[in-house]
Amino acid sequence: MKRSLLAVLLVSGAMLAGCETATPYQPLGGPGTQASGGYFDHQIEANRWQVGFKGNDLTARETVERYLLYRSAELAVSQGYDWFEAVDRHTDKKTDTYATGVDPYYAGFGGAWGPRWGLYRRGLGWRYGYWGDPFWGPGPVDYNQVNQFQATAEVIFGHGQKPADRQAFDAHSVLEHLAGAVQRPKG
Repeated sequence: MKRSLLAVLLVSGAMLAGCETATPYQPLGGPGTQASGGYFDHQIEANRWQVGFKGNDLTARETVERYLLYRSAELAVSQGYDWFEAVDRHTDKKTDTYATGVDPYYAGFGGAWGPRWGLYRRGLGWRYGYWGDPFWGPGPVDYNQVNQFQATAEVIFGHGQKPADRQAFDAHSVLEHLAGAVQRPKG
């Protein structure tokens, strides 16, 4: 019975892990979102907005920055503008480290119980060793790093021909050229 339950739980976990995908182009926290992350924006002045895109751990930095540009262009056109310029742009990286294969004798206690060097281990008598290593514990510990990127920009919108003396983008051209590289939610 216990083995059947364990097998069902393992298969269910594998199926759920397989469902996770990179963040598609979607509003952050919007209804029906299929993955964590998405775009966000808010107006600062009449022609100035803060725009951002937050990706999950499967979304590449280049994708996050591309979606930021696409959202800026989309917002400019929807507000009746022809071009935009990112006057303040940042891409932040959040890195988390996870350990798997941790010794079960101390893993549930928040790390307060080990690993330790010692001379005695219950049941084995006097020993000199490291509690939690491959010789005394269940196996090696694997460390994995997970990166998540978030790009934000303060953008200014304008009418007419984009200024040649600034690093401005033609909003209609950006929408046209990046449309094929934008993955929308399925369904």
